[in-house]
Amino acid sequence: MKIKPLKDRVVVKYSEEEMEKTAGGIYVPDVAKEKPQKGTVEAVGSEVKEVKVGNTVLFDKYSGSKIKLNDTEYLIIKEEDILGIIE
Repeated sequence: MKIKPLKDRVVVKYSEEEMEKTAGGIYVPDVAKEKPQKGTVEAVGSEVKEVKVGNTVLFDKYSGSKIKLNDTEYLIIKEEDILGIIE
């Protein structure tokens, strides 16, 4: 199943973060960590001008709507909620 966002919406796949280790050497499990504010653009709507599929972007912490397809979590956000493109 594919998602085609409408208008100025962007579908972002969360970046896979490596397992975090505390200063004491303890590994923090994924369920205890916050979601990253970075991801890869998977699809863009027809009115999106600044980003394209494949860009790695930073976005607002509480923006968009989370969805899950085929055990992968995605975020659908407005283009204006994207803070920048990582090059």
